[in-house]
Amino acid sequence: MFSTTPSEIIEYLFCPRFTYFEHVLKIPQYEEKNYKVMRGRHLHDEKLERNKGYMRKRLGVVSRLDDQYLTNNLLRGRVDEVLTLKDGTMAPLDYKFAVFEDKIYRTYQTQLYCYAWLIEDTFGVEVRRGFLVYTRSQNRVVEVPIGLEHQRLVRQASESIAQIIQQNKYPKATPDKQKCVTCTYRNICTR
Repeated sequence: MFSTTPSEIIEYLFCPRFTYFEHVLKIPQYEEKNYKVMRGRHLHDEKLERNKGYMRKRLGVVSRLDDQYLTNNLLRGRVDEVLTLKDGTMAPLDYKFAVFEDKIYRTYQTQLYCYAWLIEDTFGVEVRRGFLVYTRSQNRVVEVPIGLEHQRLVRQASESIAQIIQQNKYPKATPDKQKCVTCTYRNICTR
């Protein structure tokens, strides 16, 4: 069975045709050329090295696992930190090479929802929240609530992605035509 990543779920939720073009037709989107993507990947490596001994006591962290690769039957991903909290729950923490602008982007939330699902499946411990660290805002930590409906959303997206790939299915495009303006596949997509 096909296993997807948080990035692929984010792309699918942006427009299901991303999955078709990238995984069925094998047309790459060349994100390696995107400075912010590359800087973010490098930043993750730097932060993991610098913060090995740092505990977030004000968040109620009792222990943490750094740079965890987790997987289940539909999803796989690498979590910057898996935190165990005083209340017995666990939480993902993800570094973002970004400035906090008083809102949390849906893509960041979706990534945390994916990690929550992976953490619950791997460790058998409830996840009720996740944390984002905005490195370009003096490492500001922002809490994101996570509920069952959020994990259901990413689970359904994973199942739909697998169906598109396994059945060579051409999905409907996003109903939000504004998204088409910035889409890397806009020149080959038939609406």
